[in-house]
Amino acid sequence: MPVSLCLTSPNCFRTFSLVPNPAMAPGPNSLMWFRKGLRIHDNPALEHAAKGCGCLYPVFVIDPHYMKPDPVTFSPGSTRAGLNRIRFLLESLVDLDANLKKLGSRLLVLKGEPSEWDIKRLCFEYETEPYYQALDCKVKNYASLAGIEVFSPVSHTLFNPADIIQKNGGRPPLSYQSFLKLAGKPSWASFPLVTKLNPLSAIGHVGNCEISEVPTVQELGYEDTREDELTVFRGGESEALRRLRDSIKGKEWVANFEKPKGDPSAFLKPATTVLSPYLKFGCLSSRYFYQCIQDVQKNVERHTSPPVSLLGQLLWRDFFYTVGFGTPNFEQMRGNRICKQVPWNDDDDELLAAWRDARTGFPWIDAIMVQLRKWGWTHHLARHSVACFLTRGDLFVHWEKGRDVFERLLIDHDWAINNGNWLWLSCSSFFYQYNRIYSPISFGKKYDPDGEYIRHFLPVLKDMPKEYIYEPWTAPLSIQTKAKCIVGKDYPKPVVSHDSASKECKRKLAEAYELNKKLNGVVSNEDLQGLRRKLEEKESQEPRPKRLKQKLISWRPK
Repeated sequence: MPVSLCLTSPNCFRTFSLVPNPAMAPGPNSLMWFRKGLRIHDNPALEHAAKGCGCLYPVFVIDPHYMKPDPVTFSPGSTRAGLNRIRFLLESLVDLDANLKKLGSRLLVLKGEPSEWDIKRLCFEYETEPYYQALDCKVKNYASLAGIEVFSPVSHTLFNPADIIQKNGGRPPLSYQSFLKLAGKPSWASFPLVTKLNPLSAIGHVGNCEISEVPTVQELGYEDTREDELTVFRGGESEALRRLRDSIKGKEWVANFEKPKGDPSAFLKPATTVLSPYLKFGCLSSRYFYQCIQDVQKNVERHTSPPVSLLGQLLWRDFFYTVGFGTPNFEQMRGNRICKQVPWNDDDDELLAAWRDARTGFPWIDAIMVQLRKWGWTHHLARHSVACFLTRGDLFVHWEKGRDVFERLLIDHDWAINNGNWLWLSCSSFFYQYNRIYSPISFGKKYDPDGEYIRHFLPVLKDMPKEYIYEPWTAPLSIQTKAKCIVGKDYPKPVVSHDSASKECKRKLAEAYELNKKLNGVVSNEDLQGLRRKLEEKESQEPRPKRLKQKLISWRPK
């Protein structure tokens, strides 16, 4: 009897009925379910699906859990995929379809009623996110009832996070160095990866399903934007491999790569590989990238080492995947055993909106947020700046709120890495030196004293003299008038005084750390509320002008 197999959420409109393959068929029919891993090279799931099969069905499912348009709100439960990421994904699917066609197949994006396909083998890349873990468990159970083989290899990461956790006694390592010691060298690294496939088997009968081309953003219900809002990154495996070739051909650059060094203001030619969006969607295999870096390092006399090397950056990625996979409630503060419990301002929507919409009055911060909205990407040090500013540096807004904005806007948003970095940068986990704060004024000035980055993304300030470009509110009115930018009218005043706000943030974190230490990390809601009242009482006794007295103007960057 056929078993209905839903390949996305319970409300999904893409369902397939899978039945055991007839014994007389020349080989088992395979369904290759693409989610990430949108590539041909080093794709063990696709390789296994194609091996000795009768018919091969390469399928991508439009999952409304991620791709239902909601262009306005950032409320909990709203879509977590902004237009830039959706466009990048669709471009990646178009490229995948073209590469499959070169092998005699194609990508199936399906519409219509459920159909019965004679499937005996279901293949998909292993996923570590909680959403996919729950979904895959259901899928495997359904497939087992139908007698269908399931093959789900680990190939999105360098290591299987479960293996690392097992080596560590059942808990994820909480430091990068301990992760490196446990991880060692990947077991596959000594063998050549399969980067080319033979022609694929033909697609079998699809029943009543309507096969369509990859949809456009408009067909999905997203409103397209003006040309100047488009990201500079084009999706797809072909583009990923081109960028990889360009990155590794400079062997000295690869050998001497040293993060966190790099210029966060170098927007025309970023000082990184900018391969993160391609790794996120699996357009580029992290394992293939790893081997390419190793090949370069073998042919140079000296090279940097983890954690700062290019190879080290890939290992950071696996570190966060491992911790996220092994930590319940990793994406939140409450119930997260590795997260400091802090009484963040989680109800200050006015400050959150000013930060999100590039209206803080600090040009360095606002320019970064404009670039994030337009490009769906910023340099990692730029991300550090705005994350610190929102949380422990100035505004003391809950890191989960900032995480949600990044989750919506970043093309390279990755569940484990995004949450891990917000935990780190808010000093909630991994990193606890809360006295070290990124200045919203001097940090950017160190890299770009003339403010060219600010002038590009905030053209309202393009004529502001460089002496005032990072602090336009200090410019005399005559200078503001000449620059055609009156602060408070054409561009916002600062939402806080950085000096007093940062001192206040440090004081609050010191109190929160002391409470966590006293209660051995077991902090209840009542404990947090008590600390919040204590902090408010101190603030009323010793007034600190954290927020400047002003009405936040409805200015929007162009």
